[in-house]
Amino acid sequence: MASTVAEYIPPLGALDLVPKTDRPLKPADFTSDQEVRWCPGCGDYAILATVRALLPKLELAPENVVFLSGIGCSSRFPYYLDTYGFHSIHGRAPTLATGLSIARPDLSVWTVTGDGDALSIGGNHLIHTLRRNVNTRILLFNNRIYGLTKGQYSPTSETGKITKSTPMGSVDTPFNTLSLALGAEATFVARALDSDRAGLTEVLDAAARHRGTAFVEILQDCPIFNDGSFDILRKDGAESHLVRLRHGEPIVFGADGERCVVRDGFGLRSARTADVAPGDIVVHDTHTEDPGYAHALSRLSGHDLRNTVTGVIRAVSRPVYDDQVRAQRDRAAEGDVPSLQQTLRGAHTWTVS
Repeated sequence: MASTVAEYIPPLGALDLVPKTDRPLKPADFTSDQEVRWCPGCGDYAILATVRALLPKLELAPENVVFLSGIGCSSRFPYYLDTYGFHSIHGRAPTLATGLSIARPDLSVWTVTGDGDALSIGGNHLIHTLRRNVNTRILLFNNRIYGLTKGQYSPTSETGKITKSTPMGSVDTPFNTLSLALGAEATFVARALDSDRAGLTEVLDAAARHRGTAFVEILQDCPIFNDGSFDILRKDGAESHLVRLRHGEPIVFGADGERCVVRDGFGLRSARTADVAPGDIVVHDTHTEDPGYAHALSRLSGHDLRNTVTGVIRAVSRPVYDDQVRAQRDRAAEGDVPSLQQTLRGAHTWTVS
């Protein structure tokens, strides 16, 4: 009898099992008739526009795409797309994505969540989806605040953050979202800014084509309850803090390339380009199997946002959960499965007199 654990299945592209459409599509084909209701200036508008523009390029019909969400401002997302969608309960969207990805490999499954929804009540669901490598894209909108419930601190708020629920300043240590995802063995980890249309499009396109769980953190402004949280990455001097990653290219940043990334023991640090030899500058390798390199990149910046990496940090291949579950199901249907009595009795039995 074959092993009850599914053998490794050669990797497919994320969209290989999703039927392609031959009809021309445009963003309007993915736009629902629902009025978009976010606060004026919310970064979610930019993310929605970017997603609507990307979907036609994937050559997928709207009926072969599904967006799932939990609770929060970001979780209104499915209403505004003319695809299949499901607005689930707080923090549980990854569980629905798991079931749907197993049952419907012909769908491109997307999960939309926020820093509160994903990292607080939904923390367990997030990390187990990542370690299982379910074939879904998880878009985490991180505005470092609870917006829907009117301004309490969140799991990504900076230490000392004064909010309605922390009037004397938060004493919590915030999550580093990228480090968390990498620690949960995520096979695809990336970050983008809501206001960087080109960078966000590039990251989302790569995520759409990755088979397995693609985790994308999107730094997103909340103009009402946390306005200006990411200004250091948007205004004058932003280039000296944004570390834009490109696979196969040296990691150099700054308006004139005056900064770079070099190795520092087991980690990485930024340095003045003029002070190091060209051969000492780290060349970004998205496909490095050892997660230690990607983890070091995730630790380049703290919550002061200096040296904030953006782009695809890690993209590696690993067996996909839903492929393996379907393989077990198929073997069971062929009778290649232990009998009920074998399962109940197990490998060892005892007679108790």
